[in-house]
Amino acid sequence: MQRRVDVGTVISKAFSLYGAQAGTLLPVAFALFLVVGVLQGLLTGPLILIATLASLVAGTLYQGMVVRLVEDVQDGRRDWSAGELLKSVAPVIVPLILAGILVGLMFVIGLILIIVPGLLVLTFFAVTGPAIVVERLGMIEGLKRSRQLVRGHGWQVFGVVIVAFLIVFVVNLIFGVIAGAAGNAAVARIIATVIASTITAPISALVGAVLYFALRGADPAPGAVAGAPGAPAGETVPGASAPPPPPPPPAGGPQSPAG
Repeated sequence: MQRRVDVGTVISKAFSLYGAQAGTLLPVAFALFLVVGVLQGLLTGPLILIATLASLVAGTLYQGMVVRLVEDVQDGRRDWSAGELLKSVAPVIVPLILAGILVGLMFVIGLILIIVPGLLVLTFFAVTGPAIVVERLGMIEGLKRSRQLVRGHGWQVFGVVIVAFLIVFVVNLIFGVIAGAAGNAAVARIIATVIASTITAPISALVGAVLYFALRGADPAPGAVAGAPGAPAGETVPGASAPPPPPPPPAGGPQSPAG
């Protein structure tokens, strides 16, 4: 029998991990989004495309790193450094970016078609990124896997997505007001944007990752990855390649694989 995915539990666990792993989450987010913020503040005209591309890559890389971090702490401790977590995302960065673009386009088209289809897109494909990162899937396989995991938990997933969106929206709104109060001070606007991104990026990424593992725990039998946290032995995702070996642990550090 399926276990119920609880909205409050997912959000609570995400913020618990935020507090516990803030020493890794915030510095990495700040470094990535500082570069993006500077580019967005300085580049104009056609060059703004460079800033847009940088923002897409930075956001995707960060999301993947957070998913790997949440996977790593499933055993109650973190074994990988921030650098190792970032490096582990490299093999799937392209399908992650492509999936993000595709889901974004479907969402916009869905909003144009009287809003509801757009909300369905956000719900059905809410854990596409984590599925791609953990199970080493391609773009299409990741979309299918997300739909498979969400099936039977649609309202709960929708609730998690909406709550996370509202939290991020309020934080961005606050910093948007602060940036607006700065008037034409470009530096102040860049600082406000970078701080807002640094604070909110972990929220979105953690909620998505925690939701993914909650869905797998609620419905572990179909298509779980062998050896992955919560996966029954001997089961694999159809069409998925075998996951690569984990990054080597830091010198002198624990020798156990990531959780």
